[in-house]
Amino acid sequence: MGVLVAERYRLDEPLGRGAMGEVWRATDQALGRPVAVKLLRADDGDAAAERLRMEAQTAARLNHPHVVSMYDSGCHDGRFYLVMELVDGWSLAQELAVHGLLDPQEAGAIGAQMAAGLSAAHLQGVIHRDIKPGNIMLTTDRIVKITDFGIARFADDASHTFTATGKILGTGSYLAPERAVGSPAVPASDVYALGCVLYELLTGRPPFRGENTPAVVQQHVHAAPVPPDHLRPEIPRSLADHLLLLLAKDPAQRPTAEQAAGWLAVEAHSDQAPPTSTAPQAFPPIPPAPARPLRPSRSRPTGTPSKAVIGVAGAVAFAVAAVIGASVNSGDAVPTSPSPGSTVPSTSTPPSEARLPGAPSATPSPDLSSSSFDDGKDEEEKEEPPKKGGGKGGKD
Repeated sequence: MGVLVAERYRLDEPLGRGAMGEVWRATDQALGRPVAVKLLRADDGDAAAERLRMEAQTAARLNHPHVVSMYDSGCHDGRFYLVMELVDGWSLAQELAVHGLLDPQEAGAIGAQMAAGLSAAHLQGVIHRDIKPGNIMLTTDRIVKITDFGIARFADDASHTFTATGKILGTGSYLAPERAVGSPAVPASDVYALGCVLYELLTGRPPFRGENTPAVVQQHVHAAPVPPDHLRPEIPRSLADHLLLLLAKDPAQRPTAEQAAGWLAVEAHSDQAPPTSTAPQAFPPIPPAPARPLRPSRSRPTGTPSKAVIGVAGAVAFAVAAVIGASVNSGDAVPTSPSPGSTVPSTSTPPSEARLPGAPSATPSPDLSSSSFDDGKDEEEKEEPPKKGGGKGGKD
């Protein structure tokens, strides 16, 4: 018999440990269903508890098939805990690590589900602020689940761009330009991050890369991304142009998450995608993508990663290396090794935090060229693919 939390949740199996605590596969004895339980360490301070409370408050507002459900929260023996949906699957970061590039139509389908989940959050006044492959779960049925609302904010309180130490919360490779210069997060900031993730699913790399985090953030603010169909010619031009709209520097020029969901759904279900100017009638149009020169005729680049085939006996799901986000000054957490058959919603390592020296409490306009940033690699770059025999079911 495992430990009981709040005289209801039996802790069955540890799924991951981090700087702030641990995640367990558990059983809700009152309802007889499996759940995931995040349990804060007993010696963690108020900041860590506040972050978990914020995650509980924001996720509890949402009830959507593409958002991990929050069931319960509270304190047990002085330790704060969250109880949430247990996801049978893996993160998009692991999907990329194992299978490489996604087919454009499948990437469109995944992007449409992500956008639908974000639209539901935005309608409830919730801005995620850390959309990245490691925070997007994919079930064995190829259903997207957005998770880890640990640094999310309500839209009417999104001015909290900085921490008390002058850091911007977020992950450098997916940080919207307006947030990089210290402006408050807006729903369009999540849409930009969605564009960055979709770009990576299609090309195998984020839209901007550099030697360190400041170099990447500078590009988010000042550089134009390479059109994804120039890196991978089989990407339909309409999909590539829609993607570039998600990556517009001006938040006002990006589509809403609802618009993006509609357009990407069309891309996912059409062998001959519609032209850029055509949007589903249910969604209002936005300005067309800026004109760009026709791409040169190119053969498919060699070395494009092919999808790996993982043989497993039956539909075996492996656990995401679940880690509770650390406090703003802690380092990366090290998860425990997953056990075959274990599953849990992604509880990623803390987002990379762009440090802006001497940042005031009011919204600043920092000079990025002179700013210093934490240079730790994003979580998804460090994730290892599943070991053979512990792979995923539901898809070859």
